[in-house]
Amino acid sequence: MKKLKNTISMVLLGVGLIGMQYSCEIQENFEYVQGPDNSKLSVDALTFISENESLSLLKEAIIKAGMESYYNGSKEYTFIAPNNQAFTAYLKDNGYASINDIPLPILKNMLKYHIVNGTVNFNDPALSASNKPIAYNTENGQTMFLSHSSTYVGIINEGTNSQWQIRTSNLVPTNGVMHVTNFITYYSAPTGDANAVNPNLLLDTIFPKHDSYINGGIDSDKNLGTTNLLKIKNVSGNGDYDRKAVMIFDFNDFKKEGVVTDLRMQLSVSFTHAKGVDLNLFETPNASWTEASIKFNNMVFPKSPRIASIKTSKVSFFNFDITDYYKNVNPEGLKSFMLDGQPGSDETDEIASKEHATLLPPMIIATLASGDSELTLENITDFKIENGGVYVLSKDNLEVSGASAGDIIYTIEEAPVFGWLIKGAEVLKKGSKFSQLDLDLKNLLFIHDGEQNGTQTIKLTARDRAGAILENLELKITVE
Repeated sequence: MKKLKNTISMVLLGVGLIGMQYSCEIQENFEYVQGPDNSKLSVDALTFISENESLSLLKEAIIKAGMESYYNGSKEYTFIAPNNQAFTAYLKDNGYASINDIPLPILKNMLKYHIVNGTVNFNDPALSASNKPIAYNTENGQTMFLSHSSTYVGIINEGTNSQWQIRTSNLVPTNGVMHVTNFITYYSAPTGDANAVNPNLLLDTIFPKHDSYINGGIDSDKNLGTTNLLKIKNVSGNGDYDRKAVMIFDFNDFKKEGVVTDLRMQLSVSFTHAKGVDLNLFETPNASWTEASIKFNNMVFPKSPRIASIKTSKVSFFNFDITDYYKNVNPEGLKSFMLDGQPGSDETDEIASKEHATLLPPMIIATLASGDSELTLENITDFKIENGGVYVLSKDNLEVSGASAGDIIYTIEEAPVFGWLIKGAEVLKKGSKFSQLDLDLKNLLFIHDGEQNGTQTIKLTARDRAGAILENLELKITVE
């Protein structure tokens, strides 16, 4: 077969990977061409990483994680090397200011996923066919799929929910093979979207009877019901700049028959500062007000805790999951709701009212199922983990039958606090969802924080997309 080699442009050839003092000018564009051999580096992986500024954040991560022995030892691995661009994006996406802010167990697990057992070189005859991903084991116990396109661009996890191109391939340190990427990669099994709505289910939607916003301080006796925007801002709670949105819905407006499997309030966003702060939804005690008369001064404010909350972000719609509220309260008739910002956050949010000319009005959307299916708990097995360790969950820990694995959806009701439950790059928390297929394909990890021992519980509810439900599932984690 043709040998493959990842070369750099003629402009970089004199300072790149072939001539070199290993300064690693990572090329912006590349193509695979015929070549007599790979780019042999004559140094171990850690030395190569240390001598290249574009990989300086990877070096910092390796040192913080105490994983130098993987990169400078004699055992041969395939090293997926995220460059500085990859780490910069990862830090920003996850709200970390620096490598030092990443929790050590999460950092170690991330790096171990980027270390493939054995050597995987794209000159390997097993990889000769294009777009034919092959599964390899990584040091964190999960799988990485490697392949290449018909134009010989290397691909990580082709055919899964997320895939990434390799930027520079087939670098050969003395202890394995290295492939450089612009991305932090992760296991991403082809499981579909646990939050997706089955198109065979019914939807029913209701709209507000009244909506407005109220303003504190000098405007607390002003009615603002004719505006086309509902404004929210929390500075001091009741000052001149404090605004709260209020809405009344009639739950008797729902007309379709079925079991409510999901209920959400959808609000069209006109403007948000998107600071990532809480935006809270409350039920208020009085549903007899009208938008022509409601003011801050005559509003009856909520006395009970919030019924739903989101973190603000740059999106077209704010979606509040009020399924639990519906299950607990079983609301009928007129119900009044209030939106309020995180206390003291000083963020401006503006959503469309029912009078807005171009944006969709507020709405509550119910997903309905027949309710004639049945789920069965086949297995639930607790597990043990070492302090600071990583555990890959599977159907050996939890298995429910009665529907296809992709249609059995688990909702986390209570998450352990001495570690992190992770799906792909997402840290799961209360309200997060995953599927039985995620378990079947080992797409879930638990990473212990390395501090607290003892036993904690993941509490779950399982539903299928036809309305069947299993509640109060408990999976115990013991740290020794």
